[in-house]
Amino acid sequence: MAQTLSIERIELHHLALPLVSPFEISVARVTHSDTVLVSVHGGGLTGWGECPATVGPYYSYETSATAWHILRDHFIPAVLGRTVARPADVPGWMSHVRGHPLARAALENAVWDLLAQARGCSLRELLGGERARVPVGVSIGIQPDVPALLETVERHLQAGYRRIKLKIKPGWDVVPVQAVRERWPDLLLQVDANTAYTLADLPVMQALDACDLLLIEQPLHHDDIVDHAELQRHLRTPICLDESIHSPDHARWALQIGACRVINIKVGRVGGFTAARRIHDLCAEQGIPVWCGGMLETNVGRAANLALASLPNFTLPGDISASRRYYHEDIAEPDFELNPDSTIDVPAAPGLGVRVRSRQLHKWRDRHEVFSYHVS
Repeated sequence: MAQTLSIERIELHHLALPLVSPFEISVARVTHSDTVLVSVHGGGLTGWGECPATVGPYYSYETSATAWHILRDHFIPAVLGRTVARPADVPGWMSHVRGHPLARAALENAVWDLLAQARGCSLRELLGGERARVPVGVSIGIQPDVPALLETVERHLQAGYRRIKLKIKPGWDVVPVQAVRERWPDLLLQVDANTAYTLADLPVMQALDACDLLLIEQPLHHDDIVDHAELQRHLRTPICLDESIHSPDHARWALQIGACRVINIKVGRVGGFTAARRIHDLCAEQGIPVWCGGMLETNVGRAANLALASLPNFTLPGDISASRRYYHEDIAEPDFELNPDSTIDVPAAPGLGVRVRSRQLHKWRDRHEVFSYHVS
């Protein structure tokens, strides 16, 4: 019989963690991680989930403020006091609310952690993952100039990363990408536009197509699938969709019309592990490779990403860099280190396999709320 637990208490923790260095993409420049952690308590155990929304609606319409509101006023009341046997039960309890995948993923994923601990297995095992370590790369934000970019790429290659992703935007695309390709002809290289282009920019995309890239990630509108299908017909390089894939249905629609040849699965963007696994399985059935994207998570979210990326169809290196890449002082331990073969070990301890550091949590937490279930 499956282990069951009553969800007795849920806590929200808002943190503002300074990044090691600013991270710039086509739509924003980020200096802090503005994240909401969810802790779910039951049976003497605590499960953790992370909502890596930003302070503004840049990557997504969700922000840390909207996530707090939706969790507090809608998702937590739907889950608190329930008896849970399977983490896949949780999405149904929250199905009356439309949207807000980052918020719903944080709560659902905390329950996955809780149940994995209760069963004495790792989150990787509960998800069905197979690998003890996963290949990873590094994402490089927009730099001041090409020499600075080349220096940054060199530094990450010396650190051991074998796959590089370059953020691009109009005016910062073909020239810097060509410079990196000329300097490192055999480098595993991909680019990410974060929705900055339109079909009118086909000449730019065709110039990038000549740079021998692994993929071009999300060049067009964040809600688009149709125009991406048109663009893909003109390119040899696979288009990878990120922001456009909000759910398993979006993945199915995109594949049906040939809008992409790769999908980036971010567990927060699609609403949790249950949806992420469905997208993984759909892509595996159709021979479409997937990889795990990152969103400047703390070690809580990083451990979750590693567990997800251990599933067999995650065949491309993920954006799950070592902990020190992002934070001088993370709020959970142990830190994740890069192996010499450009992989990171997947935690093997029960649940997420990380422990939240109480001192750091209180140091960086600027808002906290507790929700308890009381039997009347």
